[in-house]
Amino acid sequence: MAQSLGLGWFMLLVAVVHIEAQHTPSLMINSKCLGNILRVDVGPLAGNLEVSVVHNNATFLLTPRLASQCGFSLKMDPMGHAVIYASLHNCFAQNVDDKAFTTKLNLRLRRSRVIEDELYQVVETCHYTTWASREIVCENNYIEVSVKKASPNDYALPEYTISDNLRFGDARRAAEKPIDAGFRITNLVFFTPKERVMKVIDAQRNGYGIANMATRLVLRSPKTSSETFTQNVAGVPMTVLKTLTVFEKKWLVTQIAAEAACPVLEGSVSFTPNLINWFLPRHIDPLISSGQFKLLEVHMGVNGRRLDSAEMAARQYSLSLNGHHIVVGIPIGAEGGHFKGHVQAGQYLTTYTIELMLELRWSEDATNEDTHYKVFLPVTTPLLSRPVQVIDNTVPKERLFKVLLGPFGSDVSLMNISFPSEVLSVADCNARGFKVLEHMSPNNNSKVFTLEVPFTDRVVLALRDTGITVYSLHLTFGLVVLPEFAPFCHTAKLDAQLVDIVPPALFGGCDYQNFYILVKYGSRGFNFQTLVGTQVLTAEMAQQYGFMDNGTHFSFNVHFTAPEVVTEAVEASSIKNRLDVYLRNPGTLTNIKEFSVACNFYSTLIECFPNGTMTALAIKLESVPSLNLSQLTLNDPACGPSYSNDRYAYFVFTASSCGTTRKFVSSKMLYENEISLPDELELKRDSDEPQYELKVSCSYDINTNHAVSFNIRPRRSDPYAKNARGELKVEMRLAIDDSYTTFHGIEEPIAKSLQQSLYFEVELMRSTNPAVSMELAYCWATLEDDKASLPRWDLIINGCANPRDPQPVIFHPVVFDARVNYPSNFKRFEVPMFVFAQNKDNLRHQVFVHCYAVICDVRHPVHRACNVQCSNQDDRMKGQKRAVSEDTSFKHVSTGPILMMS
Repeated sequence: MAQSLGLGWFMLLVAVVHIEAQHTPSLMINSKCLGNILRVDVGPLAGNLEVSVVHNNATFLLTPRLASQCGFSLKMDPMGHAVIYASLHNCFAQNVDDKAFTTKLNLRLRRSRVIEDELYQVVETCHYTTWASREIVCENNYIEVSVKKASPNDYALPEYTISDNLRFGDARRAAEKPIDAGFRITNLVFFTPKERVMKVIDAQRNGYGIANMATRLVLRSPKTSSETFTQNVAGVPMTVLKTLTVFEKKWLVTQIAAEAACPVLEGSVSFTPNLINWFLPRHIDPLISSGQFKLLEVHMGVNGRRLDSAEMAARQYSLSLNGHHIVVGIPIGAEGGHFKGHVQAGQYLTTYTIELMLELRWSEDATNEDTHYKVFLPVTTPLLSRPVQVIDNTVPKERLFKVLLGPFGSDVSLMNISFPSEVLSVADCNARGFKVLEHMSPNNNSKVFTLEVPFTDRVVLALRDTGITVYSLHLTFGLVVLPEFAPFCHTAKLDAQLVDIVPPALFGGCDYQNFYILVKYGSRGFNFQTLVGTQVLTAEMAQQYGFMDNGTHFSFNVHFTAPEVVTEAVEASSIKNRLDVYLRNPGTLTNIKEFSVACNFYSTLIECFPNGTMTALAIKLESVPSLNLSQLTLNDPACGPSYSNDRYAYFVFTASSCGTTRKFVSSKMLYENEISLPDELELKRDSDEPQYELKVSCSYDINTNHAVSFNIRPRRSDPYAKNARGELKVEMRLAIDDSYTTFHGIEEPIAKSLQQSLYFEVELMRSTNPAVSMELAYCWATLEDDKASLPRWDLIINGCANPRDPQPVIFHPVVFDARVNYPSNFKRFEVPMFVFAQNKDNLRHQVFVHCYAVICDVRHPVHRACNVQCSNQDDRMKGQKRAVSEDTSFKHVSTGPILMMS
């Protein structure tokens, strides 16, 4: 321990260069008097500390030799804090009647060549009057004993001075000068245990400190002096100092004995894995001259300060006495000490250091004198293996890895974290969105590190299997022990299982008058409410909307005029309506899913009658929510709606009323009017909403000759009408499933997995004739939108499935239901999702599907496509792949693109 301490002093005490005058103070300094010892705390240090003592306006740099000779010691901890202890009887103290002692220190912090030095001065006066007959201090680097003199003026030391080279002056010359005819010290007698006589000047040159105070004689010896010897006392080895100080006055001689005994660390301390035990003899034989003595006080302390019983209990310290020893017990890691990290063969080890103190006071019956005994004992354990723990605090549902690493000593720093794919510094981790924190224990004795990593980060591996995902995090912590920067690492692997929670899904589409909604339940136990518009879907509403549930999903349909539907826009012959559907968490009232579908619906908003009557329907738009439809008028403000509610207003007027204007355009006569708010009401509306205006117009032919005739014809038993040409429209759409109740929207991107079934429906629109049927002649798939593009693959040939297709088309029957009034006007078929491939490694991820349909009269099926009989053994198509020549009777319909999900 002495060698280690000396090295510490050597590292800190270097030459003084200059005094720093302008710098912001960075040190915290605190001084306190602890009985016969002054303690000064300095820190935290960010450089080298130089300690000097000021005496009679002279400054002396403390060296290890001068420190032990004059009663100073210094300790450092791994946190960069320094502690200076000074005896009140140190060589440089200003002493007033052995009651008040003033010590002045200069502290210089040398940080670097670039940053100027910082200079601090500490001046502390300690008052101590409870001197015992004998005071003994056992410090790290010196032994001090002071004894009370019988008469203050009886004894004197030779005068001496302290020169710049820190050597005592010529004691011989000083001894020749008498001091008030009193006694003077001439020799010291050491017992080793053999007797050895040494002159005062020689003792001082050998590192001994001798001070003759007003009331006391002080002798201070280096701990490693050759004049000390080791004696075993009650099984404890102790360093013993025995001296006689010889005083002479002419032919008179007197002597003062001064003895001290201090325990040796090795032999007085024992270690268990969790406890430090210190044994001090109860009866210190070298210091007790008679057999009878009385132990008056026993106090325990740490770092020079006494602890009361409450503090000891809080720290789990123990102090006990038996027949032979005073026993101190300290748990390893307890408050008051500190850990120091070490790395050996890549393994993290620690030592625990604590500065213990015992204070005793006893008296001897024979002399009736008391002894105050104070011993400082810095204890450091052997190397300890402190297994580093990795504690997994991950809560899988939070989708966040949480790991705790530790404990470590306060001198360990986390430098980086290595993952299988990359190495990140602590700063990089925090910038990446990880959370790396350092947590110190309440007593600053140890620390742990915590790390949080989201499951979604690329360093996390995810393996999915049958509804369970296993997330894995492999990492290595890179750490160092300061200030040596000794590196070591610790590897950890964390796994977390998470049951895949599939939220409910929403799909929807439209036909010519209804919205169709399909809701898939998702994971079992996923509780939610369904909102249609702003209304919760109640049992009554569900019945009204044709609610159907098959266990995995449910569906319902809403008419485009339902109250829950909002109108986005109005066009000449149609309105654009939107239905909003929400799935809401009933507990938090937050939306899980939001879905909207908007479609154009055919609607006659304006009607013109031959007698000049005009009708118009004004529908409330979503963009003008505050509009009161009952306040709308025609050009004439007196012409309001014939009927209105919160959704629409209905107007009936004639071409010659309500401000209707007339003009001639080519061969037509045009009547126009406008529905809007009166000006005085428009000014009161919210300026952020658009103005509501609906143009109404009717046209009538003029200058056109119409021929009429009357012919007598035989009566016919059946109604008769001439042939007329009309346009029939065919549409193809893609259903969500084989129930054909819900369809993908027109503008909705369609994505399917390979081999996932595609459900097609082709409908002859606006047909109300049950004698008309629609048949599929040809259907095929292409890579591009152009129906004639190549490559292509035939799905239906001459009304039948392509026999060369390894997974041929499956036709689904169409039955009458609420949407299908005439099943003959519909065709439905199913085909698995496929893609075109140039080779096995180059798949094209989209297809378009085209069909030719023919309209047939079921009573007189003339076209060959209206008389198809399909058979798996049909020799007409076996092995054939026919090109399709476009027939004028064919109706072409297409859909796509359909994208394949990778």
